[in-house]
Amino acid sequence: MKTIKGPAIFLAQFMGDAPFDTLENACKWMADAGYKGVQIPSDNPSCIDLKLAAESQDYCDEYLGKCKEWGVDVTELSTHIQGQLVAVHPAYDTAFDAFAPKHLQGKPDDRQRWAVEQVKFAAKASERMGLTNSVSFPGALVWPFMYPWPQRPAGLVEEGFKDLAKRWRPILDYYDECGVNVCYEIHPGEDLHDGVTFERFLEEVDGHSRCNILYDPSHFILQQLDYLAFIDHYHDRIKMFHVKDAEFRPNGKSGIYGGYQGWVDRPGRFRSLGDGQIDFKGIFSKLSAYDYDGWAVVEWECALKHNQDGAREGAQFVNDHIIRVTDKAFDAFAGGAADTKTNRKMLGLS
Repeated sequence: MKTIKGPAIFLAQFMGDAPFDTLENACKWMADAGYKGVQIPSDNPSCIDLKLAAESQDYCDEYLGKCKEWGVDVTELSTHIQGQLVAVHPAYDTAFDAFAPKHLQGKPDDRQRWAVEQVKFAAKASERMGLTNSVSFPGALVWPFMYPWPQRPAGLVEEGFKDLAKRWRPILDYYDECGVNVCYEIHPGEDLHDGVTFERFLEEVDGHSRCNILYDPSHFILQQLDYLAFIDHYHDRIKMFHVKDAEFRPNGKSGIYGGYQGWVDRPGRFRSLGDGQIDFKGIFSKLSAYDYDGWAVVEWECALKHNQDGAREGAQFVNDHIIRVTDKAFDAFAGGAADTKTNRKMLGLS
């Protein structure tokens, strides 16, 4: 068994105002709060020049050195935003234009090509930095038809997943060349939002070895999916882990779909670590038992608590849950010498 690395934290929800106005300030603040690593949102130019990172080993070496000087390691690069744009249903074109550079807005084909290039930049940059995993969103073509009313025509879902796989297969192949896993965050709003949809996609890409999972239990409790059993099913594909809490408290007026309410009023909402309902002791135990060989990365999202308080509490929370795994059996002291003759004698065999 392996001891999970951490704590680390995803910077996407923090960058902006001081003390998170620069990467240096953010890293120093997080290191002071107790974090050992940071996950980098590669769409944010204040965090990284992704194109330059893909092109220059010197830039990557200097980048890693500065982060180390500021007290943290780089755990992974994120392409959530760019990956989302690899596959966009026309119903979401206007909304997702905000994720693209202004000169590409209103040009979905050009926007998609830019997104693919960006995701590939992250593969090369990860290789230069010695990182073996990167997280992304897969995008969505079928999501508008998630609920089967009106009735979906036969073959609609199959066609959508076939096209999604067609877009991602060459990207996965490129990641394989770079020695990096694509870890899709299984997430509502994406075509890969639960185990069944991940399996659909995995089958369409012929079980590609670089097609893997970022495990975030908060998205499963909001769907009322068994997030512990999910680990049993997919532990061999789970290469990344977001430690994010949530709660689901249905009432007489709304449930899973939330009634179009804001996050504070939804029955299902994200919470700072320790304030929600998720069984993290169970999660850390299962991941440790299955030899999860990665980082525990806090993703802070909470409609109630200040982000700095959530971050400080999150570092301690992860530290308290990481299991330093044992290197010997607890009952080894009572064991006797093992040999075939003794074993057969104890079994009553000649």
